[in-house]
Amino acid sequence: MKHKPADEFYEICREIIAENKSIAEWAEIESDDMFQIGRYEGGFDATGMEFCFSVNINEVEYWFQLSLDAIHEINKNKNDEIEVTKAGS
Repeated sequence: MKHKPADEFYEICREIIAENKSIAEWAEIESDDMFQIGRYEGGFDATGMEFCFSVNINEVEYWFQLSLDAIHEINKNKNDEIEVTKAGS
């Protein structure tokens, strides 16, 4: 399912970019709940080397993963929709 991120997610993207960390540095501080704003919660997963998030849409939890490059693209509004999967699917 496609999801158009809310302003809260763009805030998370800006926060990630402001950290100015490499993938290796993110892996050192791996956390699944580093970012919690509005309907979004997530962090960096060193196994997949991507940021993993959950979002609640109409009281249903969905998951999605994004690379650091994708975070930059979303922040620049190049990618205004994210593919999300229902949690547990």
